[in-house]
Formats: sequence, structure tokens, C-alpha cells
Amino acid sequence: MSPSSPRHNSLTVRTIWLITAKTVAFAFTVAIPLLLVRRMPQHEFGLYKQIFLVINSAVTMLPLGFGMTAFYFLPREEGCRNHTVFNIVLFTTAVSALFGAVVSLFPSVLIVLFKEPAAVEFAPWIGVIIVLWVVGSFLEIVTVANQDIGIATAAIVAIQITRATFFVTAAIAAGTIRSLVLAALAQGLLQVAALGAYLGRRFPGFWRALDWSFFRRQLAYSLPFGVAGLMYSLQSDLHNYFVSQRFGPTSYAIYSIGCFQLPLFGILADSVGSVMIPRVSLLQHQQKTREIVLLTARVMRKLAAVYFPAYAFLLVMRREFITALFTARYADSIPIFAVNLALIPLGVLLVDPIMRAYAEHRHFLLKVHGALVVGLVTALPATISRFGLVGAIAVVVMTNALARGAILVKAIRILPVEPRDIGLLTDVAKIAAASAIAAVPTTLTRFMSSGLPPLVAVVVCGVCFGIGYAAAALALGVVTPEERDSLLDYVGRMTRRPSPRLSGAAPFVPE
Repeated sequence: MSPSSPRHNSLTVRTIWLITAKTVAFAFTVAIPLLLVRRMPQHEFGLYKQIFLVINSAVTMLPLGFGMTAFYFLPREEGCRNHTVFNIVLFTTAVSALFGAVVSLFPSVLIVLFKEPAAVEFAPWIGVIIVLWVVGSFLEIVTVANQDIGIATAAIVAIQITRATFFVTAAIAAGTIRSLVLAALAQGLLQVAALGAYLGRRFPGFWRALDWSFFRRQLAYSLPFGVAGLMYSLQSDLHNYFVSQRFGPTSYAIYSIGCFQLPLFGILADSVGSVMIPRVSLLQHQQKTREIVLLTARVMRKLAAVYFPAYAFLLVMRREFITALFTARYADSIPIFAVNLALIPLGVLLVDPIMRAYAEHRHFLLKVHGALVVGLVTALPATISRFGLVGAIAVVVMTNALARGAILVKAIRILPVEPRDIGLLTDVAKIAAASAIAAVPTTLTRFMSSGLPPLVAVVVCGVCFGIGYAAAALALGVVTPEERDSLLDYVGRMTRRPSPRLSGAAPFVPE
């Protein structure tokens, strides 16, 4: 996309729409775990987490990346749009139905995974939920890939509102695992119905678009990515299964809270990835390699502006944060949470869109993640035996860093990146420095506010950190004059007053 492209086509604007939608959705769903840890005993909460660990793993792994082919083929194959979506629905339905049948017919597999006989009674429900959630998960992908950002925004918000409604109602009314399973079933039915309505409207007659040759093309494109994604999901989830199998539901409840993934970071990463993949794919198709480098550097800078300060603040305030959200009953989760936080700054290394655009290198991802899965299977038992729960999450962080580092090196060679391009990341280094500087007064404030309730301490220290970070960022020159002008223009429009320029530069329109 050229610099003169309309504002509504910019990567930032599309990302902001998705982030806004998912943030609103987050506001509706954040109450669920906070409510459940207060309503359920640790053992029952741990069993609930184990059941939904299986469901969420299935949703992530079973599609084998086939749904992501929509990002690649919809913008490129105008005459095969119906074929693209039909093949995805067909594939995801088939694989999820097969897996759901295995879980339903052979429930003893859950005992093998968790050593918890109580999980067996939920096996048939788990199988049905897996089918519904796997198929329904395509709704968000297809709306974004089809450039229906407005519909995607509405769908994301609506889905999360209904999910929160079902789960919160179940938690308040009964607070049992059975009620939560039924809530998940209702949500799955609703999401599949919404997907069917959208596809029927945007891709009329798609169910008749069966073309096995095109299906094979999609499969050939997606399979290396899909198997690599499967390896990555195993890399991400294996530690949960090892801990569950070794320690049981009660300890897993502690571990799962320590591995708490802050939803806002997942929202940001997913939103950026969703809009970057088709953009990078288009630039690669147009052979605009240099534009890909510049775009990736800009996005990394914006991610760093969120990830680095969040990591610094949460590391300082980890105890107060965990106890405020999950009560002092989960204080044993704090050391695990401190290690888990190291995954946040690693998220700045955004290279997946590049690897997906250069499909000829997709086998490299398979090799990297396959090697790391083997390493995890080897390292986790010994590490857990020696270092317990903290050792398990430490192995996860190290393997994640190795994977991102290896893929980054490969992406640099693909583009290729020139030595002078290191200067594009100057602001990333400045943001890291500003975050570290802001952590110092925040630590002092934390000690002085030690007698306050945890939530109050988080708020007070958050204000202190925010002031320190803003001051350090301005002093280090992280914010450009164009960005200051853009911010003042925005504030002026919101207050319906003209804003004075801080410089003579033209208004900054983010890409």
C-alpha cells in the first residue's frame, strides 16, 4: 500500500478497529475467571481448567491452519472465493468431528491426560463442544480476511457478550463444571449459526463450490504452516498437560493462574496479525520487499510501546496484581507469573506474517517447532522433577525465545534486511529504556504503599508508572513531532477546538 493510500485502508486503523472490538469483548469476559476462583474450590477450578484446556487445544490445533488460507486466497483468487470458504468449512468440520468422536467414544483418554476420573463424565459434551467451537472459530477469520472490518468488529463484540452472558450466568446460578459445560455448548451453537448466516450472505451458494483440485492447492499451502502451527501449539500447551498429569487438578489450578495470559496482549497480537498477514502477502505478491521491512519495523515499534512498559510494570507489581485479581488463595502462583511475564516482550518479534507470505519457506517453521517440541518432551519431566512448577514455565519461556529467534534470523535472510536497517529499531530500544526508568520510582512507590489493599496499590503505582514512562519517552525522543501533531489534531477535533502545531510538519497519518 502506497503512502498516499486512504486513511481507512491503513494498517493502524484496521488494527484499532479490531483492538477496540476485542477490548470491549474483553470487558465482558474478564469477570469469568475472577468470579470462578471465588465460587469454586481449587480442586474443582483446576478440573474446569483441565477440561477447557482440552477444548481450547483442539480449537487451536485441529484446523491445522487451514482456516488461515482465507487470508492468502481471498485477496488473490477472486474467482475461487466460494471454493475457499467451503473447503475450510468442510475440512474443519471433518477433523473436529473425528476428534470429537474419539473423545466421546474413548473417554478414558481424559484419565490418561489428567489422572482425574471425574473428567470422564464430561467426555461426550467435550466432543460436541469441540466440533462447534472449531467450526465456529472460522467466523472471525473469514470476516477479517474478507475485509469486512465493521462486521468483524460487531461479530467479535457480540460473540464475547454472549459468551460472557452464558458463562457468568452459569457461574452465578450454579457455579459447577456441568453448568459451565452447558454454557460452552450454547455458545458453540450460537457461533456456528452466526457463521452460517454470514457465509450465506457474503458467499451465496458456497456449499455448492466443491473443487478437489483447488482443495489440494489450499491443503498444499496450509499443511506445512498447519503442522508447524500444531507443533507451536504443542510447544505452548505441553507444559499444561505435563503439570496436570504430574500434580493433579489442585496444583494445576495454581499453575494455570501463574500462567495467566493477559487477554489484552493476546487481543493486540491477534489483531495486528490478522490485518498484517494479508497486507504483507499483498506486498510480497507485488515484490515490494523494502515495504515489508519498513512495515514490520513500524509495527514492532508500536507493539514495543505497549509490551515493554506493561512487562516492566507487571514485573514490579506481580504480587499485588495476582492477589487483587485472584485473591490471596493463589499467592503461590506469583513466582510462576513472574517467569511467565517474560513472554510479553518476546511478542515484539513479529515475523509470522513474513513467513506466511513467503510460502516457499513454510517447511522451515515445521522444522523449528518440531525440534522444540522434541526438546520440550525431553526437558519438561526432568525440569519439573527438579524445579517444580516454576521449572515448567521456565522451559516454556526459553523454548519460545529460541523459536522466535530462529524464525527472526530466517526472516532477515528472506527479505533480506540490510545492516543499516538496525536503525529502524532505535525507538524500540528507547522504549525499553523508558520502561526500565519508569520502573524505578514505581518500585519505591510500591514499598511506600505496602499497607494499601492490593487493588488500590496497583492503581496508585500504575499512575506513578504512567507518569514516569511518559516523561522518559518524551525525554528520549520516542514520540515524533508528527505523532505529537497528530495527537493534538485528534484532541482538537474531540474538543471541537483548533489545536496549535508543535512543528511545521504535515499531519501524521499512521500506516
